[in-house]
Amino acid sequence: MTGPPSLLIKDYLREAGFWHVAMIGRGCKLDLKLISALIERWRPETHTFHLPCGECTITLEDVHLQLELPMDGDAITGSIHSANWGAVCYELFDAIPDNINGGRIEMGWLRDTFSEPDDDSTELEKIRYARAYILQIIGGYLMPDLSQNLVNLRWLLKLVDFRAAGEFSWGSVVLATLYREMCWATRPNKAKIGDCLSLLKSWARWNHSASYARLPTCLEDIRLLLDQRSEAQSHWSTSLLEMHQLDRVLRQFGFRQPIPVAPEVLDDHHKIELRQLHTDWPRFWSHYIQMWEDRYDYIPTREPIITPELACVPEYVSWFKIHGKPYLLSEEERQRQLRVQRERRGPLNPRRRDDDAGPSTAPHNHPPKEQDLHIHRPNSSTVDTHKDNLLR
Repeated sequence: MTGPPSLLIKDYLREAGFWHVAMIGRGCKLDLKLISALIERWRPETHTFHLPCGECTITLEDVHLQLELPMDGDAITGSIHSANWGAVCYELFDAIPDNINGGRIEMGWLRDTFSEPDDDSTELEKIRYARAYILQIIGGYLMPDLSQNLVNLRWLLKLVDFRAAGEFSWGSVVLATLYREMCWATRPNKAKIGDCLSLLKSWARWNHSASYARLPTCLEDIRLLLDQRSEAQSHWSTSLLEMHQLDRVLRQFGFRQPIPVAPEVLDDHHKIELRQLHTDWPRFWSHYIQMWEDRYDYIPTREPIITPELACVPEYVSWFKIHGKPYLLSEEERQRQLRVQRERRGPLNPRRRDDDAGPSTAPHNHPPKEQDLHIHRPNSSTVDTHKDNLLR
């Protein structure tokens, strides 16, 4: 996506549910150090971030509020194998890419092949361009791989009919893919991360922006700032498989947080990739697809929060300090860094008059590449100290 979408395909993008994200998804400045600090706090066992005041996570509601993708729809599944992807492309694009590798094509081919329609374009040409544009949104912004230049043609099979495409839950796919990528990024041998990192950044700023005017520029300072999060400072706003464990983040939905049940162990599921051909995924995931179909039965109905000081049951905090990972740094190290910062530049994150506008989120012509983000990690023994306790 090198520019805003043509108004000639606006109706198609609206039908498919991609108009809003097409207007905002042309690139924003990523805060790579903030993302690194958040990845350090991500726990694959629970799909939550661990902060001193408890757990929080990106929810389906957050995805809908920020991206406005279709959420309450059918699960996106089906076989990813095609006997002839060239025939599929010819049928839906009237063109065949030179290189199709494992069902993936280069997005550069899409840009070079489909020029923006004009008033003389036929309706069929506009439809083909709209399909190519949506594929670029998916492969370049919503679910990019580390190359940021390849997109899987399995998404094209869902764009045969735009009205039918709008009935799918695209938001849940984006969230599950982001969960999966963050889980992979926590591995010791993983140094890079892809996927919709702008969603992660905007979520962090939207949920945690009230306590500071601007983020520090040093990774260690950001870690310390997260370690200083308190209950009063936190905003508890109301094809692959990743669990959406709402019982661990009930405060984000306005409910009082009890001690959650032990998370479901999905280690084997994390090893599964959709590149496996000839797999009947609807049958393979039938149990979880049925859970999605019955999603209204899982809407949390708990005791509402009546005051921020009572946002969780009394025993939750002591439980979390034992079973969670509330701090990356030791108490001694946190106090030492805090003293150094105060001596160096005064109070942490002082608000200046010229900072009122906040960080720039203006679109850039060339969005930063997610694969350029290198994950920074604290000492491995610190990160893994409480890992086994989470499964108790």
